[in-house]
Amino acid sequence: MRTAPTSDDLLKLDNQLCFAVYSASLAMTRLYKPLLEKLNLTYPQYLVMLALWERDGLMVSELGTQLSLDSGTLTPLLKRLEANGLVSRLRDVADERRVHVTLTPAGRKLKAQAASVPGCLLAASQCSISELMGLTRQLQTLRDRVKAAA
Repeated sequence: MRTAPTSDDLLKLDNQLCFAVYSASLAMTRLYKPLLEKLNLTYPQYLVMLALWERDGLMVSELGTQLSLDSGTLTPLLKRLEANGLVSRLRDVADERRVHVTLTPAGRKLKAQAASVPGCLLAASQCSISELMGLTRQLQTLRDRVKAAA
């Protein structure tokens, strides 16, 4: 039978889920950095592009919600993507407070170049696709539960 963990065990760094998630995120960002440099994208810009490749024409507020980014972070990021010719921001004619973000032809074309990025993660992780998909679902569930509790 397994004994209950001691308070010392509970406070060990390697026993912290938060540290495992944090350090995995750092490792993931390091893996993506050279791949995304070839696309002239930062990691947050890549996330925006992924969202737009999935559903073009999202409003800034929808992007912010989907990516968990506030407008103070998202707006400069979108300005850089627009300056690089990958997206256009258009105010809604019915409600000027609403801004739609659409891919330009160059932004749509970049999707084909980005197609190799997920395969690099698959190779580096040494996991099967089903393992990665299961892990992704578990992390999404954890995220949603923690958000609900916060």
